[in-house]
Amino acid sequence: MSAEKICASIFFDIDKICTLISKKIFFEIGLFRGVCSFQSSWRSRGSSAGERALQYTVGQKIHRFTVKQVTAVPDLFLTAVKLSHDATGAQYLHAARDDSNNLFSVQFRTTPMDSTGVPHILEHTVLCGSQRFPCRDPFFKMLNRSLSTFMNAFTASDYTMYPFSTQNAKDFQNLLSVYLDAVFFPCLRELDFWQEGWRLEHETPTHPSSRLVFKGVVFNEMKGVFSDNERLYAQHLQNKLLPDHTYAVVSGGEPLAIPDLTWEQLKHFHATHYHPSNARFFTYGDLPLEQHLQQIEEEALSKFERTEPNTAVPPQTHWDKPRVDHVTCRPDALAPDPMKQNTLCMSYLLGDITDTFEVFILSLLSSLMISGPNSPFYKALIEPEIGSDFSSSVGFDGSTRQASFTIGLQGMAEDDTETVKHIIAQSIDDIIATGFEEEQIEALLHKIEIQMKHQSTSFGLALASYIASCWNHDGDPVQLLKISENVSRFRQCLKENPRYLQDKVQHYFKDNTHRLTLTMSPDESFLEKQAEAEEQKLHQKIQNLSDADHKDIYEKDGLMSLLLLLQVCSCWPLRMQKTISYIYCLGGVPVQYCEQPTNGMVYFRAMCNLNSLPEDLKIYVPLFCSVITKLGCGELDYRQQAQRIELKTGGMSVSPQIIPDTDDLDLYEQGIILSSSCLERNLPDMFQLWSDIFNSPRFDDEQRLRVLVMMSAQELSNGISYSGHMYAMTRAARSLTPTADLQEAFSGMDQVKFMKRIAEMTDLTSVLRKLPRIKRHLLNPENMRCAVNATPQKMSEAAGEVERFIGNIAANRKERKPVRPTVVEVRPLDPQAGSSASRKLISEPHFKPCQMKTYFQLPFNVNFVSECVRAVPFTHADYASLCILARMMTAKFLHGEIREKGGAYGGGARMGGGGLFSFYSYRDPNSTQTLSAFRGGVEWARAAKFTQQDIDEAKLSVFSAVDAPVAPSDKGLGRFLNGITDEIKQRYRERLFAVTDKNLIDVAGRYLGVGQQTCGVAILGPENESIRKDPSWVVK
Repeated sequence: MSAEKICASIFFDIDKICTLISKKIFFEIGLFRGVCSFQSSWRSRGSSAGERALQYTVGQKIHRFTVKQVTAVPDLFLTAVKLSHDATGAQYLHAARDDSNNLFSVQFRTTPMDSTGVPHILEHTVLCGSQRFPCRDPFFKMLNRSLSTFMNAFTASDYTMYPFSTQNAKDFQNLLSVYLDAVFFPCLRELDFWQEGWRLEHETPTHPSSRLVFKGVVFNEMKGVFSDNERLYAQHLQNKLLPDHTYAVVSGGEPLAIPDLTWEQLKHFHATHYHPSNARFFTYGDLPLEQHLQQIEEEALSKFERTEPNTAVPPQTHWDKPRVDHVTCRPDALAPDPMKQNTLCMSYLLGDITDTFEVFILSLLSSLMISGPNSPFYKALIEPEIGSDFSSSVGFDGSTRQASFTIGLQGMAEDDTETVKHIIAQSIDDIIATGFEEEQIEALLHKIEIQMKHQSTSFGLALASYIASCWNHDGDPVQLLKISENVSRFRQCLKENPRYLQDKVQHYFKDNTHRLTLTMSPDESFLEKQAEAEEQKLHQKIQNLSDADHKDIYEKDGLMSLLLLLQVCSCWPLRMQKTISYIYCLGGVPVQYCEQPTNGMVYFRAMCNLNSLPEDLKIYVPLFCSVITKLGCGELDYRQQAQRIELKTGGMSVSPQIIPDTDDLDLYEQGIILSSSCLERNLPDMFQLWSDIFNSPRFDDEQRLRVLVMMSAQELSNGISYSGHMYAMTRAARSLTPTADLQEAFSGMDQVKFMKRIAEMTDLTSVLRKLPRIKRHLLNPENMRCAVNATPQKMSEAAGEVERFIGNIAANRKERKPVRPTVVEVRPLDPQAGSSASRKLISEPHFKPCQMKTYFQLPFNVNFVSECVRAVPFTHADYASLCILARMMTAKFLHGEIREKGGAYGGGARMGGGGLFSFYSYRDPNSTQTLSAFRGGVEWARAAKFTQQDIDEAKLSVFSAVDAPVAPSDKGLGRFLNGITDEIKQRYRERLFAVTDKNLIDVAGRYLGVGQQTCGVAILGPENESIRKDPSWVVK
């Protein structure tokens, strides 16, 4: 994780928790929905869910559950009700809150003792059919038959969680039935084990003479996971720091150990771990608790009796002296410095995570030591440029029974090993001697206050994930939520003992003998050794096969199960709720005001176009955005600026923004978006910071720029193995529209390679000189529009501060001519409002869409494949049909071909707002075969091999995204950024309703048929001889 982005999850940072859910901590079922939606369902606190829950009394019996505790948690505007099930002992926590986005989760403590991946494969397999729903993959079917805002399942190191959320009460009941039946009464068919876990299959399934290979969704997923060197390192670090029990193995599965798992072992693990006595149920939202309890009791728990699950994790034996170890990894061809690819970390075992206050303190301490340029480890390790960035394992980790803290670097030279060890030891001594500045501590406590007030659409999911580890080891989840109480207690401890934090550092770091120093270095033959080991394992398995086994392997390739039709409510609202916002001009700058219940927060955005920026500077825009708030401004150097941002705001960011026109594929808006938030009392301070950034940013510190460049380049390089499908889609699209071409330059492989070149430069003076030139064009009020979301009571004060801000930066206003003056179109933000606010769009008259096939050879074990087709813009009559087609093709054809048959972790099709129809696969053992599957999907649609029910399910799935809840902070952003008014969105909804089978057949042939489309193709993957020899491919 980048040193600029580290923060402690103990502070209930919802956005970070959700990022970890999707990226770092868990192994997932895949194809999730909702966690990345920037939308919410907050209601005003006038509702009474929390008040109703306060009526429960300790000892009260409800549907064979007994109430154990009722606690108001005013910090989070909820009431927590703890219960236990009388017959089985199942634990239950309900968080009553006035939020219509209700969530359910059930988690089991799963503690494997080998690396076959049994809990991970079981997580996949239980969702492949159950007693009441014995169909093929009811989980994936419900994705298309539900209005859910989130559905998924996660395997952590020591628990497995099954959460979903939805705003629809009937949908909640349906999903709850499916989830309960899946986890407690799964079919666990051998066929599903072969599909999801591992199997032997002919390389060409239709030819029994072709060679046998390993296939399986989890098998290929884990090969992809460990293609990421940082994930590989993090796994080794945990295994070696906690070697005595379940943390010594890979819960997700070590690829070479997965083929040792048998179907019988899988069923046994389910029988011993998936029992109510080993379960923890969590519900959240405004639906009645009694209804949940009754359904859970009747459909599941009434069929069980209490057992004593042997799943507890014993404490790790404390070492009497530190340990040192070493591992190897693949070389990274895109590393910022090819000669510096080593990683070194020191990891310390801390206390038990069930001690919630001690964990709070340790997490706070971790953040003080590593977060931001004022932290001691940042100063000691990052600024001397010994490595490219902190290792992504750095920081506090409370996901295991005993917490740990890790500090170290990635992207360093092997010769610097002893230097880094010495710096870490010396930094700990320095912290013990001098402690932390009071302003640093206050900045961190301010961040906690911000995080408590910020409202997220994924609040219920974040809550479930936040309490999961502590609760999993029988800690008190309610105590974990009392954040203000912990803050007050911490202040008192610090008052009584000013060396309180220093004493903790002495105890947990200086005097701690349970310390692991783990180094990792690249091995040029790493991938060869992996391939050889897999070949040996394959040979071993094949040797043991009889003739009958060979015949079974060939026959089972074509097996499919029966489908069951699930009844789902389809009561969509005919009209959407309107968002009321107003646009005024202040000092010539359009400002949109949107009054919302923001809970004492103010959210500010500004969009600045870059139409006048010279072409040679465009490629530098992402770098400019990433550094402009981190170099210092006004009288503040970069350290003081970082401290001020922490003390007075919820964060300040700048990012590139490329917005396709809704009417024309060849028009787009290009610019940057400024975003920040603050508590209402800090409004003047936030706008003063923005004024200083506009008026007097600092571009005089080359060493600081180098540090930021190295971190950015390292982060981009690390991200490819996780987001390879996004890079493939971005590259495939680049030759189809001008928008996509610029997107590739700003966020695709072009940008990755550009940042690698910048990182390799010995002198950054030339880059530093470009930044003020870019600033003059971008931070120009002439090209700016703003948006403010705040409470009605504070809106006039916010408007006054915005007006002062615009006045303060007026000196930067300069009318600059566009680079190509004949290609600017002006579009009103809201044609019906009569406002002068507008967006200035760019066209590229010389851009000609063309076919292009690109292959990026990378040191991965899996492929990321994409094909993109130029289609129609958002307001076109066929756009809705293409959206439904993409969703239906994914669920009814591509999922089966790419995941079930092909063994990829995921794949599908999507219709993007930029007017491109994209196919993709993720962590895919195949390459060109997947391109054939894409073509097969088109032919399937053209041949009308779908039913009316398939269409209805696709509509339901699309509507769950279109009508997803929107957070108060994000209300009105559609109009502000894209010019998509409520009327435009309503017309789109009506077109979705109206889509017919004839429409789908028509658009499949007209836009996607061979010879009808202009398409681009891209693959990221290992060496591929057949593609290399094919002259139609550009090989990178």
